[in-house]
Amino acid sequence: MDQGRESRWEKDAMTVEIAFALVTAGALALAVFAPAVVFTLALPVSGSVRHGVLVGGAVLGAAAGLWRLVRVLLRFDTQRRQGH
Repeated sequence: MDQGRESRWEKDAMTVEIAFALVTAGALALAVFAPAVVFTLALPVSGSVRHGVLVGGAVLGAAAGLWRLVRVLLRFDTQRRQGH
């Protein structure tokens, strides 16, 4: 029995949206980080430069993934509140 305000369909939709947000955030983070890996593998760079490029790529990838996650979930919440 559902005692809350949300129906089962709404809870399922929220679960799907969270999964979608996580998957697309991970894909975007990987797409942003991948050029840093390719750069370090393709060009002969020293250890400290290699480390800096990989850390920079990881930070940018994490930021892009977090941005995507928040953006998708906020959009879903806005649409839910408007009744779409």
